[in-house]
Amino acid sequence: MVSLRLENNRLCANSIETRGAIGDYNPADDYYTLYTSTQNPHGTRTVLAQAVFKQPEMKFRVVAKDVGGGFGMKGDAYPEEGLVLWASRRIGRPVKWISTRSEGLLTDNHGRDQVVRAEMALDENGKILAIRTQALHGIGAYVAGAAVVPVLFGLKLIPSVYAVPALHVASRAVFTNTVPVHPYRGAGRPEATYITERLMDQAAVATGIDPVEIRRRNYISPQAMPYTTGTGFTYDSGEFARVTDQCVEFADWKGFGARRAASEKQGKLRGRAFTYYIEDAGFFNERMELRFDPSGTLTIVAGTFSHGQGHATTFAQVVSEWLGIAFESIRFVQGDTDQVSFGRGTYASRSAVVGSGALRAAADAIVEKAKPLAAHLMEAAVADLHFKEGHFNIAGTDRSISLVEVAKFFYHPVGLPKQFGVGLEASGAFAPEPPSFPNGAHICEVEVDSETGEVRVDRYTVVDDVGRVINPLICEGQIQGGLAQGIGQALLEQVVYDRDSGQLISGSFADYCMPRADDLPAFATRFSEVLCKTNPLGVKGVGEAGTVGAPPTVINAILDALRPLGVQHIDMPATPQRVWDAIRRSKSARAV
Repeated sequence: MVSLRLENNRLCANSIETRGAIGDYNPADDYYTLYTSTQNPHGTRTVLAQAVFKQPEMKFRVVAKDVGGGFGMKGDAYPEEGLVLWASRRIGRPVKWISTRSEGLLTDNHGRDQVVRAEMALDENGKILAIRTQALHGIGAYVAGAAVVPVLFGLKLIPSVYAVPALHVASRAVFTNTVPVHPYRGAGRPEATYITERLMDQAAVATGIDPVEIRRRNYISPQAMPYTTGTGFTYDSGEFARVTDQCVEFADWKGFGARRAASEKQGKLRGRAFTYYIEDAGFFNERMELRFDPSGTLTIVAGTFSHGQGHATTFAQVVSEWLGIAFESIRFVQGDTDQVSFGRGTYASRSAVVGSGALRAAADAIVEKAKPLAAHLMEAAVADLHFKEGHFNIAGTDRSISLVEVAKFFYHPVGLPKQFGVGLEASGAFAPEPPSFPNGAHICEVEVDSETGEVRVDRYTVVDDVGRVINPLICEGQIQGGLAQGIGQALLEQVVYDRDSGQLISGSFADYCMPRADDLPAFATRFSEVLCKTNPLGVKGVGEAGTVGAPPTVINAILDALRPLGVQHIDMPATPQRVWDAIRRSKSARAV
């Protein structure tokens, strides 16, 4: 039996663009327009119309342009968005509000903030028998938006990639005199992974089994898929041992001894860690549209909302492939409730999974709608036509017509049978049931200066299974960004309130330490494609993966470095002061 008490530090998203909004009320039409920095334009409209102003949604337009980061923090409506609309109506002119950085630290919804006691029982061969956890989540002064999500998923993913025969997991939400806690990149998945992977390393130390080997002994096998965990998730796919092998080789696991010796010559301690994560990604249904204009140009009308994820590129890529239309001839529209009839926005790594599924349905509908007109134009039977590489072809002949030409004919003013109507457009919807489960292996090596407590992340290697990789460059960028935030949590970041007065102490970047480029190594990343079986493209989410896996990997590596000094535990963030204190306490204890 191994047990731990763990703290998951409270964080602030600190998106590069702070929150801001412009409200513009038009008295002539009794119409409200809100320009805002949000991840979810339609959701914001719904809250403002129904819950705040109690008026029909048709009286409200919400527009989100280029949003500079959200990370879940901008997923729900905020009071300021309603206030600028109210003020605009009151004074008869547009009203703008932009948050300062300190105001953001004071009022943006925070993330994490969990204290948990966790236990793991194992047999003599290192096989998990049971896991038990009791967690407290500080959710702030009141429940804001989707605050239940991190509390729930901090439980549901505790089994992780392991076959766990018995579970007892519980969480309590605790109200505190602080800013509300809300989904922040990962939203419960990092908390669950942190618990399980810290326990696994503790078990490896207690049993004397190699940390990679003890995990191998407990992996769910590919043959067991689909696999339903004790918390009710059903994994459709996953080859955890294969991904492990790839990561161990990629990271030069066997060469660690030489690197440790080189660090020791420089007076530094070196540690390493291997961890494995899994998360769920892609929730709720989504709607996407495709519209041809009279010139044959295609527009994607997206219910998702890209704010750094590159949807204009990835969605255009897949549509270009499916419909055989030049990438340059595809336009992308999002983020305006007057142009997009409905959408659920982007959060929880959902867009590639849900949006592409809906887009596939819309593309198929376009082909089926265009096929009868193509047959009419070529004087052929519909049954004799097949669609390939952007053209309708008559079977057994060399006759064909492009989809673009057919689309143009839909706008002819005369001469077409009335059943074809005017215009070529279609919508599609998709809901993944169950969602996708991206997963992957992380290996981190750190150097620790025992005299100062300074930690330097020297090497970081990741092999991720995110299903089919649509755009490798964008996927790698998502992984690297997540790693930066995960390492930031492990080493630097923490929202701190004064225990006596309740005042925020970390109210500026002078006190809230953000990771910088020189705090991070050159990441080594690869992808191992295991296709998801619950969506048409086989994709799995990618946006939160790095943030989920990084915190336990860094902390376990630090503990591996400090174990020769007798240090058994450290909480996040592992600042130089905290590391130095742990070393000194251990030395004092050994001296006694």
